[in-house]
Amino acid sequence: QVQLVESGGGLVQPGGSLRLSCAASGFTLDAYAIAWFRQAPGKEREGVLCMWRSGGTTYYADSMKGRFTVSRDVTKNTVYLQMNSLKPEDTAVYYCAASDYCSVNPIAMRSWGQGTQVTVSS
Repeated sequence: QVQLVESGGGLVQPGGSLRLSCAASGFTLDAYAIAWFRQAPGKEREGVLCMWRSGGTTYYADSMKGRFTVSRDVTKNTVYLQMNSLKPEDTAVYYCAASDYCSVNPIAMRSWGQGTQVTVSS
């Protein structure tokens, strides 16, 4: 059974950093692409970035390039989203999702985590 569990969210001041974790079980990270999405109150879920099975990265928004990076630890079967220079507009629930290939379309995801709240506020 494919399962994803996010952690690491919280309250951070503008300009601060957070690292989110997405622990995978039921499969290995080379079997699926892992994407990060976020959803702010009253807004649609939007793609943040995606790590391909090969380890390459696709960003879904220019605003995140240079601030957000993704990495993985195959020994822990975990993908990390490092978020730096956070802004209030980054406030959202962040989700990781597994799919056969990277896609910005949430419908293409096979499995979702439960989400973790990130709040950027002073």
